[in-house]
Amino acid sequence: MPNFQRLKAIFIKESLQIIRDPSALIIALILPLMLLFLMGYAISLDSKNIPVGIVVEKTSKYTTSLVKAFESSESFNVTVSKDRRVFEKNLQEGNLRAMVIIPSSFDKDILNHKPKIQIITDGSEPNIAGYVSKYAQELWQNWLSYENLKTNDLIDIKTRYWFNAPLLSSYFLLPGSIAVILTLIGTLLTALVVAREWERGTMEAIMSTPTTILELLLGKLLPYFVLGMLSLIICILITLLWFDIPYRGSYTMLFLSSAIYLIPSLSLGLLISTLAKNQFVASQMALIIGFLPAMILSGFIFQISSMPSWLQIITNFIPATYFTTILQTLFLTGDVYEIIVPNTLWMLLIGFVLFTIIFIITKKKLN
Repeated sequence: MPNFQRLKAIFIKESLQIIRDPSALIIALILPLMLLFLMGYAISLDSKNIPVGIVVEKTSKYTTSLVKAFESSESFNVTVSKDRRVFEKNLQEGNLRAMVIIPSSFDKDILNHKPKIQIITDGSEPNIAGYVSKYAQELWQNWLSYENLKTNDLIDIKTRYWFNAPLLSSYFLLPGSIAVILTLIGTLLTALVVAREWERGTMEAIMSTPTTILELLLGKLLPYFVLGMLSLIICILITLLWFDIPYRGSYTMLFLSSAIYLIPSLSLGLLISTLAKNQFVASQMALIIGFLPAMILSGFIFQISSMPSWLQIITNFIPATYFTTILQTLFLTGDVYEIIVPNTLWMLLIGFVLFTIIFIITKKKLN
C-alpha cells in the first residue's frame, strides 16, 4: 500500500510544477479550445455552395419553380443557361461539379406523370459527386411533393435520419475531437513534463527519497488526471453551449468513461517519457504513437470498416478507438450500455497493461 503522506507530497510538488509551467497550462487549457474551434468551424464534411449549372431547355412555370428550389438550397451555387455546351467546358475544367438538365419535354412529361431530370456529376472527386447526386435527388423529391405532382413510380421512398437528423458532420466530429484532445493532454503533456525532469536532473532527486515506485507513478499521474478532467469540462461546455451539439446520454457515464480513458492515455505518456528521457524524442514519440493514431485510426474521421483488414487489427490496440465510440454514442444515441460497457472494459485493460509495464521497467536507480 502506498504511503499517502509521500503520495500527497509528490502530488503537491507536481501540481505546483504544472502551475509554474506556462507550456503545460497552454497545452492543457488553450490548445483544447483551439482544436475545438478548428473542428467546429474549419473542418467540416458537409458540402455547401457546390457550383452547379442548370440547363433549362424550355422555360415554363414548373422549370422556374424548380430552378428557384435549387437556388434556395444552401448546398448549391447555381448558374442557369439554356445551352448545355456553356457548362461542358466548365465541368471539364472543374469550375462546375455538376449539371442538372431540365429537358424541353419537361411540362409534357409532368402531364404524363413521368417528370424527369438528368444529373451529370464530376466523378473526378467521388465524394463531392456523391453529395451532389444525393442532395439533388432529395431536392427533386421535395419539389415534387411541394408542387403536388404525381409520378408513375411504383415505390414511394420516404427517408428518415435517426440520431443526426440535420446530417451535420459537426455532430460526430466535435464529440470525437474530445478523445483527440484528452489524448493530446494525457500523452503529450505527461511525456514532455516527465522527460524534462530527467533532463534537468530533478528526477534523480526524487529517486533518492524513500518514495516507492508505485507512489512515484501515482504522484506523477494524478495531477495530470485532474488537469485532463478540467480540460474535459471546458470541452463539454463549449461543445454543448457554443456549438449547440445535442447530448442524449448521462453525464455520469460521460465523466466515468473519460476518467477511465485518461488511465491508458496518461500511462502511455509516462511510458514514453520513461523510455525517452528527452523532451524532443518524447514529443515525437507522443505524436506518432499517441496523437496521430487517435486522429486517423480511431474512427474519429475515417471509418474503421473501410480500412484494410491488417490496419483494423491495429486499431484494436488504440484506446482512442473505444473512447471515440463511447463519446459518439453518448452524444448522438444515449446510454447504450451494450456499446459503452465493452469499450470501457477494453480501455481499462489497455490502461492496466500499460501501467503494469511502467511499474516493471521503472527502477529506482540513476543509470
